[in-house]
Amino acid sequence: MTKLAFTNGLTLAFQTIRTHKLRAFLTVLGVIMGTGTIIGISAILTGFDATVTGVLRSFGPNSIIVFKFPVGFRVSNLSAEERTRKNLTYENSLHIKERCPSVRDVSAMLFANRNIVNVRYQGNEMYDINLFGVDESYANNGQVDMHLGRFFAEEESRRKMPVAVIGADIEKALFANVDPLGKTIVVDGHQFLVVGTMLRPAASFFGDQDQRVLLPYGTMQKMYPNARENAIVVTAVDGKLGKAMDEVRTVLRIDRRVPYNKPDDFSLSTAEQMVGDFRQITAMTFLVMAVLSSVGLLVGGIGVMNIMLVSVTERTHEIGLRKAVGARKSDIVIQFLLEASALTGLGGLIGILFGWLISLIARLVFESLPASVPLWAAVLGIVMSVGVGLFFGIWPANKAARLDPVVALRYE
Repeated sequence: MTKLAFTNGLTLAFQTIRTHKLRAFLTVLGVIMGTGTIIGISAILTGFDATVTGVLRSFGPNSIIVFKFPVGFRVSNLSAEERTRKNLTYENSLHIKERCPSVRDVSAMLFANRNIVNVRYQGNEMYDINLFGVDESYANNGQVDMHLGRFFAEEESRRKMPVAVIGADIEKALFANVDPLGKTIVVDGHQFLVVGTMLRPAASFFGDQDQRVLLPYGTMQKMYPNARENAIVVTAVDGKLGKAMDEVRTVLRIDRRVPYNKPDDFSLSTAEQMVGDFRQITAMTFLVMAVLSSVGLLVGGIGVMNIMLVSVTERTHEIGLRKAVGARKSDIVIQFLLEASALTGLGGLIGILFGWLISLIARLVFESLPASVPLWAAVLGIVMSVGVGLFFGIWPANKAARLDPVVALRYE
């Protein structure tokens, strides 16, 4: 097919669409909805991926989170064996620090054995805070950026002193116009001296709010003597993450007396591994949503085929004239395929606009979700919509090409 023939065919296709605007719009409505849904889902998942991966990578490229089962995102629920694993201990963190030359910093993290903990200063109070007992080395793993004051020292942790470092939202809620340093707060009925406040992290594993209260590990043990749930935050020497993981695994297997022929009864999680787990889930979600959205494209394709068959019947006399003056079967096929693909291509463009509106609404409703239409999704939307037109336009185009010119010319 020559360039001139292609241009003329496309011009004729757009003229036909313009003549029957409403019919064309209703025909490709399914294509618009299907393409728009795929584009909108892609935009939301892209924004969600950027947010979550930013949170996970905020742990740092050299950080290892040690826990009794994998942290982060999981496709399946915990197994019976994982649920019955014994907790990590503070001694495990000491052994890692002593025996792992590829490890730079180690901090045990003790969780409170209560679901909801409150903090209070005079008449101001906050509930459901994130309370942890940590070592002084926790400040070196990238999760602590001091605003006022200082982080607590090793001596304060060893002597189990009642000192605390608080997050940005707690500072704002309890000490709106007051210097928090040196003030006494009440955490779950216990008094603590505020020695420092933290800036809100750029990305937080605990959500948009910074409701952290960090206590010295020994102080936390004294406050909750029955608390046993520990995690260990390990920071590897630059360039030695893999070696550090092997050393930590060896130390923990010895500490926890894991037989050589048994798998680990603990988990080592890195930022990249958690990102990979998360992307497995989002990939499955996108696949399911894409399949469901394809139903709209299928319905739209059937509608295009029906309208094109009607168009062939309406333009039978025109087809006869074209054949009489020398048009070949291939010319007729190309003409109708161009019309079908132009119709669905326009539907795809409208669908992209619809998907962009979905992403815009998502950004307005969820300010922390940077939803944006990725270029690959826009290109895929156009390709899929044009492909639908070509596929479902084959039968009407072949039917038009097979018409006998004599019979077609006599058609009224």
